[in-house]
Amino acid sequence: MTVPLVEITLTEGRSPEQLRTLISTVTHAVSDSVAAPIDSIRVVLREVPTTHFAAGDVTIAERSAQQHTAQSS
Repeated sequence: MTVPLVEITLTEGRSPEQLRTLISTVTHAVSDSVAAPIDSIRVVLREVPTTHFAAGDVTIAERSAQQHTAQSS
């Protein structure tokens, strides 16, 4: 039997309760999808600062600042 490993990277800022819900939801989705026993499923969450996560050469922090500036104008 293989051990499913799910790795999720997301920006910091979610509550422990939200992270716990994510782990549970993903675990059950994997179990349902590939018929893996719950105990065999591994979920790894990696939280990174918004200054360390970018898309299109713009960090999430920069994008948020740009949106805040645009909304303030």
